[in-house]
Amino acid sequence: MGEVPSIAFRSGEGIRFHGAKVAVFVGSKLVTLLRDEKPDIPWPGAWDLPGGGREGAESGWDCAARECFEEVSLKLSPNDAIWAKCYESKGLNFWFFVARVDANRQEELVLGSEGQSIRLMAVDDFLCDADAVPHFQKRLADWISGLAAEPEPS
Repeated sequence: MGEVPSIAFRSGEGIRFHGAKVAVFVGSKLVTLLRDEKPDIPWPGAWDLPGGGREGAESGWDCAARECFEEVSLKLSPNDAIWAKCYESKGLNFWFFVARVDANRQEELVLGSEGQSIRLMAVDDFLCDADAVPHFQKRLADWISGLAAEPEPS
């Protein structure tokens, strides 16, 4: 199932990037955040995924995992990552990860200092929600499309 390029885990090397997002599945549900209603931020009041801007020379994974912990109190390890791709937008690179953790880790979810609420969503609900950040819907759909194209294990 999918692949995570090793460059995504190396600090200060390879692809220069601005930030990272992570689609975290807790069991079969996707962790989403309702963004603040601040007019000075992108996508105010939209459903979003954990993530944000890079700090220092951290790796793509380190950025995504740190932001996930800051925003929803969920600590991720590199073994939780199941897919990654670096996307270009407006001349900047951004990592997008997919990670999976056990359903019992739902108890760890606590809203940090950003956002209005956390919601565990069925992936189809996120993909179809008119109030979700559209480019993250597209990136998650890219991962799903790749999974659908892979042959079934024999």
